[in-house]
Amino acid sequence: MSNRLPTLAIVGATGAVGTVMLDILSKRENVWGEIRLIASPRSAGKVLRVRGEDVVVQALAPEVFDGVDVAMFDVPDEVSKEWAPIAAARGAVAVDNSGAFRLDPDVPLVVPEVNADQVRNRPRGIISNPNCTTLSMIVAIGALHRTYGVKELVVSSYQAASGAGQEGIDVLRDQMAKAGGDRSLGDTKGDMREAVDELGPFPAPLAYNVVPWAGSLKDDGWSSEELKVRNESRKILGLEDLRVSATCVRVPVITTHSLVVHATFDREVTADAARELLGGAEGVEVLDDPAKGEFPTPNDVVGTDPTWVGRIRQSLDDPKSLDLFLCGDNLRKGAALNTAQIAEVVAKEFTQA
Repeated sequence: MSNRLPTLAIVGATGAVGTVMLDILSKRENVWGEIRLIASPRSAGKVLRVRGEDVVVQALAPEVFDGVDVAMFDVPDEVSKEWAPIAAARGAVAVDNSGAFRLDPDVPLVVPEVNADQVRNRPRGIISNPNCTTLSMIVAIGALHRTYGVKELVVSSYQAASGAGQEGIDVLRDQMAKAGGDRSLGDTKGDMREAVDELGPFPAPLAYNVVPWAGSLKDDGWSSEELKVRNESRKILGLEDLRVSATCVRVPVITTHSLVVHATFDREVTADAARELLGGAEGVEVLDDPAKGEFPTPNDVVGTDPTWVGRIRQSLDDPKSLDLFLCGDNLRKGAALNTAQIAEVVAKEFTQA
């Protein structure tokens, strides 16, 4: 352990999440020395602004990790699967935002507000960042769990187009542009599908529509996104038998995932008690006054860091259950911010004697 500022590498620096990461780093406390920007060969040579300085993007190669202490990966699964172990073998702690290692028993799945202690439990030298849908709710649920002990979650997610990457954003914008000029669209079954040029990553038109599907098909009709909510929540909370049922829906929102959660606990919990607890929880903001029309929406939450919670109600039928509505920016806390927070926990190992 040494008292120095560690070297950080950002792999995927020119992508959608990488761009958000650079913005986040410019606004947080500076815990880094050198910052290296890494991307595919076609992006090499670009110059990006980092903390007021111009930094040249380097092509991804084994040698770029020499002397790096922490490497953050904001790249597709297959890239992380190949290159995160290479970074770890070169001496870096790899903090990965993809799905490549989330359920690997030798890779901790970390949300610093919930289980920061797991950062040091990294036998492969890799730490994984949860899926953005899970992240949009688990900070709040984790805070409630510490006091009341969660035992079951029934979740409906309303996921933004940006969860499908830049292609999802572009397709939604194109569909909205085409559909917005024709006020008759939506009146007749099938007319929206005929009006848009392409569906992109979505199985049905997203403009003026909701699509009850996100992810890829898995066993028994479940989607990969729905299974991620279950499996990742279990791992983060350390509850292997936690009952979780999720339905993931894509909605015509650019950025910010929303979720409705029915949570059942070991102990009785009132709405007022939950509201007070969440109001003091790290990484959570409560906006909950329906009489004044105050509750979180994606329009309000986009570009912010916390998980926002509203519509907090005790179940009508069970004093141990709550119903909540949550929103979280899926490109910030749902991806870049949580990765940065994990990396900052690791950075303390280099700066604290």
